[in-house]
Amino acid sequence: MAGRPDYNPQHTSGPRGHDDLLHLDEDEEGPIYNPGQPPPVSDQEMLHTYNISDSDARVSTSHDDWVGSQSTAALPGGPGDASSGLKGGNLRPPTLGDAGRSYSQTSALNNYQRYSDADNDQNSDSASMAGGSYYAAGGGIDEDSVPGLPLNRGGSKHRSRNSILSMGGGIVGRAKNMLGMGPEYSEMDLPLTEAAARPGKHRTDSAGTDETQEPHQHTAGKGKAGRSQPWSTPFSRKTPGSTFTFGRSRPDPSTLGPRIIHLNNPPANLGNKYADNHVSTAKYNAATFLPKFLFEQFSKYANLFFLFTAILQQIPNISPTNRYTTIVPLGIVLLVSAGKEVIEDNRRKSQDRQLNRSPAKVLRGTRFESVKWIDLRVGDIVRVESEEPFPADLVLLASSEPEGLCYIETANLDGETNLKIKQAIPETCEMISSADLARLGGRIRSEQPNSSLYTYEAALTLQSGGGEREVPVNPDQLLLRGATLRNTPWIHGVVVFTGHETKLMRNATATPIKRTNVEKRVNIQILMLGGVLIALSLISSVGDIVVRETIGTKLFYLGPQYGHINVASQFFGDVFTYWILYSNLVPISLFVTVEIIKYYQAFLIGSDLDIYYANTDTPSNCRTSSLVEELGQVEYIFSDKTGTLTCNVMEFRCASIGGFQYADEVSEDRRAAVSDEHDDDMGGGLSQGIYDFKGLERHRLQNSKRTGQVIEQFLTLLSTCHTVIPETNAEKPGIIKYQAASPDEGALVEGAVQLGYQFFARKPRVVRIRIDGADGREEEYELLAVCEFNSTRKRMSCIYRCPDGRIRCYCKGADTVILERLAVRDEVVEKTLLHLEEYAAEGLRTLCLAMREVPEQEFREWWDVFSRAQTTVGGNRADELDKAAELIEHDFSLLGATAIEDKLQEGVPDTIHTLQTAGIKVWVLTGDRQETAINIGMSCKLISEDMTLLVVNEENAEATRSNLQKKLDAIRSQQAQTGSGLGAELETLALVIDGKSLTFALERDMEKSFLDLAVMCKAVICCRVSPLQKALVVKLVKRHLHAILLAIGDGANDVSMIQAAHIGIGISGVEGLQAARSADVSIAQFRFLKKLLLVHGAWSYQRISKVILYFYYKNTALFITQFWYSFQNAFSGQVIYESWTLSFFNVVFTVMPPFVLGIFDQFVNARLLDRYPQLYQLSQKGVFFRTHNFWSWVGNGFYHSLVLYFVSQLIYWDDGYLSDGKVAGHWVWGTSLYTSALVTVLGKAALITNIWTKYTVLAIPGSLAIWFIFLPVYAIVAPKLGFSEEYVNILPVLLTDPKFWLMMVVVPTLCLLRDFSWKYAKRMIWPQAYHHVQEIQKYNVQDYRPRMEQFQKAIRKVRQVQRMRKQRGYAFSQTDESQARVLQTYDTTRERGRYGEMASSRPGG
Repeated sequence: MAGRPDYNPQHTSGPRGHDDLLHLDEDEEGPIYNPGQPPPVSDQEMLHTYNISDSDARVSTSHDDWVGSQSTAALPGGPGDASSGLKGGNLRPPTLGDAGRSYSQTSALNNYQRYSDADNDQNSDSASMAGGSYYAAGGGIDEDSVPGLPLNRGGSKHRSRNSILSMGGGIVGRAKNMLGMGPEYSEMDLPLTEAAARPGKHRTDSAGTDETQEPHQHTAGKGKAGRSQPWSTPFSRKTPGSTFTFGRSRPDPSTLGPRIIHLNNPPANLGNKYADNHVSTAKYNAATFLPKFLFEQFSKYANLFFLFTAILQQIPNISPTNRYTTIVPLGIVLLVSAGKEVIEDNRRKSQDRQLNRSPAKVLRGTRFESVKWIDLRVGDIVRVESEEPFPADLVLLASSEPEGLCYIETANLDGETNLKIKQAIPETCEMISSADLARLGGRIRSEQPNSSLYTYEAALTLQSGGGEREVPVNPDQLLLRGATLRNTPWIHGVVVFTGHETKLMRNATATPIKRTNVEKRVNIQILMLGGVLIALSLISSVGDIVVRETIGTKLFYLGPQYGHINVASQFFGDVFTYWILYSNLVPISLFVTVEIIKYYQAFLIGSDLDIYYANTDTPSNCRTSSLVEELGQVEYIFSDKTGTLTCNVMEFRCASIGGFQYADEVSEDRRAAVSDEHDDDMGGGLSQGIYDFKGLERHRLQNSKRTGQVIEQFLTLLSTCHTVIPETNAEKPGIIKYQAASPDEGALVEGAVQLGYQFFARKPRVVRIRIDGADGREEEYELLAVCEFNSTRKRMSCIYRCPDGRIRCYCKGADTVILERLAVRDEVVEKTLLHLEEYAAEGLRTLCLAMREVPEQEFREWWDVFSRAQTTVGGNRADELDKAAELIEHDFSLLGATAIEDKLQEGVPDTIHTLQTAGIKVWVLTGDRQETAINIGMSCKLISEDMTLLVVNEENAEATRSNLQKKLDAIRSQQAQTGSGLGAELETLALVIDGKSLTFALERDMEKSFLDLAVMCKAVICCRVSPLQKALVVKLVKRHLHAILLAIGDGANDVSMIQAAHIGIGISGVEGLQAARSADVSIAQFRFLKKLLLVHGAWSYQRISKVILYFYYKNTALFITQFWYSFQNAFSGQVIYESWTLSFFNVVFTVMPPFVLGIFDQFVNARLLDRYPQLYQLSQKGVFFRTHNFWSWVGNGFYHSLVLYFVSQLIYWDDGYLSDGKVAGHWVWGTSLYTSALVTVLGKAALITNIWTKYTVLAIPGSLAIWFIFLPVYAIVAPKLGFSEEYVNILPVLLTDPKFWLMMVVVPTLCLLRDFSWKYAKRMIWPQAYHHVQEIQKYNVQDYRPRMEQFQKAIRKVRQVQRMRKQRGYAFSQTDESQARVLQTYDTTRERGRYGEMASSRPGG
């Protein structure tokens, strides 16, 4: 920091030096432990993750408690340390002895890294290095000069890992290094740090000291004067996925220590040159476009093939053709592909631009001004209002709520729908006005950017009483980019991380280069064609040598030296010559044609009104058109839950009270028929049907002896037993908005309002409700105690002193825990259980409600126990509170049950069922709780009633391994006993695994067992998973199974998963567009996935397959005739066709049929593909594009070329005598053969076309028409312009020769006769599934299956009800986070202040 005292060695000897070691008033600290990972991390996990030998000594895993530390007496280098006076030669990390250096979780190189980037100031806390202590030096020791350290053995060059001399070996290795794909490369490790690591920029510390300057030299070490130690020089590290740069690279920020952020001091923050707040999901930038694009293009063997051919053509006396006939088309192909990539990437950039230009309110002077997100800087103080997303990572300073509380929703980050509570520190929570904020001075010492969403360490230094005071900042104050402010009018926060340094973006991966399965197969096929071409070249070369050696002297007209050759040089020259001559066998225009077809297919997907969502005016958007055919081969779908399958909206649907059912909507056939509603007992007069909520209101107002009282207690429980905060709007006083940490709780309170019990005010110890009715009375309940919900208890209880003076304990929770705490199990309980089964069968989330009256004396005794539990110290307070709750939660009376619908998106169950019918396995990866995930799995038909649930929910690795192995063994033994095989088991198994178990299951020694078990199941649900775990699951399946994977999600927490899969689908939903921007295809609703895959995917795959195979065929059919001709021309290299006409074959005369086949052809229409989803398995299994398909089409091309050549030879025997006695000549025959070949390949296109449109007519007969227009014009004009002189005077001969017209009819007929016969046999004798469906489509055959499906549906419903008796989910997705501070803080009876703030209800608040 500017203004620090210069280093003075004398400071170390006195008390001042020891005081300075504490760093309480400075910007620096000793080494900070910054894990960058969600805690806790065990030693075993560290050993496993970082490959540390068990024998290596390790430093403590303590978090060092550096914030606000009061003493360093026990630390090495602190007061009293024995090593303080040792010379520099003994410097080594403490606790290691001779074992080596310590290990840091933030170091990818398994070595200790100094933690502070502020140490770079040459005047920074120099006095703290008294005696050369390792810790006092911040760990900044030159390890190369310290003997005994592992990296120093053998002259390690670990500090130059990123130098140009240490790149990967070979051309491919160097290219991968330059693209950030070095030996340690993993797609999962690519951080989006492009913007944060711009070349040429370097960061300075807060005093403006340049990080890249020469290190300040200190005179210490080994007792030799002048020996320098580069204390403050950070050596460069190459982190996995980092981009290669020339010269010195910037260190990964996550490996450095605290960054200094000044409050209300922009110039000081600008000096640090932190990353700006722009975010990019683009694939390229100006610097990387050319190398990335060329690398991607020349990874296609066809382009390498043509590049090699173009180089050969530049060699004199080698090429029989023009030197530009290959390089010009190749350049055009690359330009077209580059244009397509630029267009698609510009679309990504425009979407990024829209996000980066979103408005934010930033403090400028004493007022907030609107700026763009991209203009936010670290240190800015921003104001975020309700329902707005956070523009960067912020530290919360103040909010409108009492004591700086605020609610945030992190569904976009971790998939959890529960609102989370954040709270500002007391020192800043009162800064509610812009004037207060403008006067705020001080600085934040924050950890460096890292990917951990759950940890944060920082310290806020405030000016206080003429001095400075440091207070800790923890995750409770961190508001992450990607989260949204909910139920809080406004907050103020200071920006700590921006752009690509935010935790959200550190979790993201760079946009990967994805190549489709078809492209990879085409590459192999190109190699096969290359092999065919080499074989043909070798045969022709050997033939030429034989001819020259045997009869070469007789062929004097071919050259005077024709028979006198050097065999070796002639042979190799011939190989290259014939390579060029036959090079057209590999279609140069194939890739550009396919790219254009894919682009139009993507356009058709975007134009499909069936996958357009009118409610939000959102069409589908295919951002990466090169992957469209992959949509037809998907075998696994990995789906998020919240916002993808569900709408994230809870609705109160049903209630069972006292054995009677009530619902908001009742079908006529189930509506209750009332015989006598005035019966006092209400038991005999009520039907066993379902009443609507109006009926419930009537029953309540009658206030009968039994049921009416039960209804009142039921509704009282709903309106009081919760932690919801009511929010009133001054502008709309009659409307109350409820702030609920759990969406379930909000729905229950809203349901109570709907039923006449309105919760309208809360004080720390009081709850007020308003009851609808004739008197409209208000009641006040005194809150005595709350036994909070957690995942172990599965219930919550509130103890109230009610208006009648009695104490009651109200409890709600899962049926399993409530039923075992009932006093009696009577008829009402049995009826309620039946209702619960019915609700669960419909996929609703259920809760049981119960109560008991507590005697005064019992409560007083219990309160003593509960109070002691609340003040327990020693780490087991939660256990003590649970035990205390058990003492009062017993002998309940069951009031009834509730049913909440976690509203699914429209069509989700049908879509999942259809996709499973199509042979696609669906895995759900969600951050929600296990019970919630299972419930949704039931309601969306992912888990059906005939499935056996395999639940893996263990606390440690060994238990997880044992559980997985036990289940695997049981399944395998059952298969062996029954002999049913794997197919039968797939229909009956579903796996459910939680996040902790998944962490262990993904370890290297366990992942195969987990995968083996998962693939045996028809459905898999992974719950409580982090964003990184989602991606790791996808990568695991991708690595071990040769299957196409699709990932679909709507939140930023799904981006890594989306980019890890072969195809990423983003939902353009309510949670923002981060997933949609990072995905390959974006759609508005999950149900659109059905048509996207089953129709567009199947069409695209079949079309692309047909086009590629047709390309192989048509090139083989024409150009192999040249090979047959070489046997007649003495292998002299003479060509049959005029060279430019030959070049126009692919780019003019046969260019349109592939386009109409690839864009408009439909082997089955959309309606029947949807009706028969099993047809999807044809494309899924690659039926249309197998290796034998390739060889059969190429073989067919050889056959047609053989027929074309030899039949044409017969027709033009002896050069074809004309009527005037002259011969037709070589070029007349060649032009006739060319015309016959063109008619043949166009006829083949017509034969394989499934649907004829106007475009098909224009393309196939139209191409022949173009030839007959082109031929006379070109044959007349070209010779007059001095080229293509082969056409001189042939036109009159050609058009008047009957043999020309005869050839055009006879030869194609002979060629295609075999094709037609084979097609007939395949359809009539060996038909495939789609042939039958084509017949149904053609003759409009009626399908009589719906009645059978309705019967099967009814059977499934009965089985489902039976199954639900064994397992039910419950509606409680609230986190385990304590709500006590919320209840003690709010007093909603107070009015908000001038700035919309609500004062605290605590004493003095």
